Amino acid sequence: MRRLAVLLMPLLAGACAVGPDYRPPQPPAPAAQAFLSTAPGTTTDAPADRWWRLYDDPVLDRLVERALAANTDLRAAEANLRRAQAALREARAAGLPHGQVSAGANYGDDGGSGQAQGGSTQWSYNAAQTLTWELDLFGRIARSAEAARGDAGAIAATRDRVALTVAAEVTRAYADGCALAEAVAVARSSIAIAERQLAIQQLRERAGGASRLDSERTATALANIRATLPALEGRRRATLFELAALLGATPGDVPEDARQCARAPAPTAAIPLGDGRALLARRPDVREAERRLAADTARIGVATAELYPRISLGGSGNFLRNDQVRGGDSFTVSAGPLIAWSFPNLFAGRARIRQAEAGAQASLALFDGAVLTALKEVEQALTLYAAEGERNARLREAATHAEAAFGLADRRYRAGSIALSDLLQTQRDLLDTRAALAASSQQLGSLRVDLFKALGGGWQAEPAPR
Repeated sequence: MRRLAVLLMPLLAGACAVGPDYRPPQPPAPAAQAFLSTAPGTTTDAPADRWWRLYDDPVLDRLVERALAANTDLRAAEANLRRAQAALREARAAGLPHGQVSAGANYGDDGGSGQAQGGSTQWSYNAAQTLTWELDLFGRIARSAEAARGDAGAIAATRDRVALTVAAEVTRAYADGCALAEAVAVARSSIAIAERQLAIQQLRERAGGASRLDSERTATALANIRATLPALEGRRRATLFELAALLGATPGDVPEDARQCARAPAPTAAIPLGDGRALLARRPDVREAERRLAADTARIGVATAELYPRISLGGSGNFLRNDQVRGGDSFTVSAGPLIAWSFPNLFAGRARIRQAEAGAQASLALFDGAVLTALKEVEQALTLYAAEGERNARLREAATHAEAAFGLADRRYRAGSIALSDLLQTQRDLLDTRAALAASSQQLGSLRVDLFKALGGGWQAEPAPR
C-alpha cells in the first residue's frame, strides 16, 4: 500500500479539471448606470424588500403572503427546486467511495470431491466486499457537480421569478378589483344624476313646460349610462375570481376583505428604483440566465473529461468456508488502482465537446438578451407610468371643470336660460370625464405594478445552491 501511495502521489498532485473555468460575464458599462427615464413619485434609492408594503395596506399584505404560501404555480416551482437540489447532492456523492457487499450459502453436490471424503453433499459459505473510489484526476465528477450546482441555481432563480409574478399579479388583481369598485360607484353616481334630470324633465312635461321629445332624450341618456354598469360589475367579479385562483382558492373563496375594497390602493411613499447594476443582480430572469450559462460551461469540462481514462482506488475482501475443505475457512484481501478507459470514438467525443461549447454560446446569448430585456422593461415601465400619471392628473383637472360646468348648466336650465341640449351635453361631458378618470386610475395602478415587476424585487432570495 505504501508503494501504491508513492506511485499515485504524482497523479494526485497533477490532478486538474479539464475544460474552461467559469467566469461570470460582465454586462456593458452603460447597463450599470442610472436609468434614462424618470417618473414622479420615484427615488434612486435601492428597492426595498417586499415592495407591496409600500401601499401600507394590511389587506394586500395578507393576500400576497397567502398567495406566496398557497399558489399552485409557486408550489410546483418549489418542488422543482427540491428536485434540482437532490440532483446536486447526487452529483456530489459521485465523488465518494462506493462499494458492494455479497454473501451466500450453498448446499449440494461438490461434483465429486465429496465422494473422496465419504459424502456427496456439503455446505459452503461465501462473502465478498468491494470498495471503489474514483480519483477525479480530470475533473469529470467536479464538473458534473458544478453543472448540477448551476442547474439548481437556475431553478432557484426560476422559483423567485414565479414568486415575483405571483406577488405582482395578486397586487394587480386586488388593485383592479378596488379600482373597478370605484368605477362602479362612479357609474351609480352618474345614474343617480341622470335619474334626477329625468324626474325633473318629466315634471316639467306634465306641467306643460317641456315637450315629450325632451323627456325621451333625457331617458335615452339615462339608459346609456345604465348600460355601462353591468360591464363594470362583470369585470370586477372576473377580477376577484382571478385573485382567488392566484391565492390557490376556488372562485367561491374570494376573501371578504377583498370584496369590500372600494378604493384603489396607492403607495404611501416614493417608489425606489436603484440603478442598472443593482437591477441586474436582483432580476430573477437575469440570475436564471447567468446560472444556466455557468451550468453549460461546466458541461464542456464534463464532455472533455470523457476523453480521458478513469482511475480508481479499489479494495476487496473475500471469505469462503466449505465443510469438506481441510483447514475450514479462507479469507483474502486485495487493493490497488483500477484504470478504466473506454477508448471512446474520438470523433464522437470531440463532437460532444463542440455540442457543449455551442450550448454555452447559446446560453451566453440568452444571458445578454436577458440583460437587455431587463433594462428595456424598466425604461418602458417608467415611461408608460410617467405618461399615464400625467394623463391622470389632467383628467382629474378636467373632471373638476366638468363638475363645475354641469352645476352651472343645471342652474341655468332650471332658470330657462339654456336649452335642454346644452344641459345634456354638459352632463355627457361630466360622465365621460368621470369614466375616463376611473379607467385611467385603474390603468395607472396596473402600470405601477408593471414597474415593480420590472424592477425585479420582492423578498430576500435564498442563497444559490453551492
